[in-house]
Amino acid sequence: MSGKLTKNNNKPELIILIGMMGAGKTTIGRALARELKMDFLDLDHEIVRRCGVAIPTIFDIEGEEGFRRRETSVLAEVVEQKHLVLATGGGAVMREENRALLQKGRIIYLKADIDELFARVSKDTNRPLLQTENPKEKLRQLLELRAPIYSQLADVTVETGSGAIVMTVRKLKDALKVKEEKV
Repeated sequence: MSGKLTKNNNKPELIILIGMMGAGKTTIGRALARELKMDFLDLDHEIVRRCGVAIPTIFDIEGEEGFRRRETSVLAEVVEQKHLVLATGGGAVMREENRALLQKGRIIYLKADIDELFARVSKDTNRPLLQTENPKEKLRQLLELRAPIYSQLADVTVETGSGAIVMTVRKLKDALKVKEEKV
């Protein structure tokens, strides 16, 4: 498992969730971190915390390229942390330097179909890329562009379209082959 950090109990020290907006990276990431007794960090939330403004404001002032530069800078720092489940933004995989940084952890692709993704994000005004006349078509275009990259990077792919979060977390633990710790 070259470049992928693990401890003696086979639990990865850095788990990175990738996938489209609305795939469940934050929700599932929090639950997985809690289950594995690891820390959780949402990359977008960390960018907002550091900047002191919402992502749409960053896009308004600096454009997508400015946001992506900030994203890369923060990502470079947080992938050095251990004992962490990291939820990335959906577009983080688009920069080659980010793809290299993501290799420092076990990468999980949370996958959902276009209808499920749209149902989850259609009313969210904090999605600057979807502030268009046809947000579902924009989402479809983004998915077409990003899905092959997600698949290529992933150590594990899990469908998040249906089923309880607890079942998804169980599937992830099995896929990561995380041994139960005896207390």
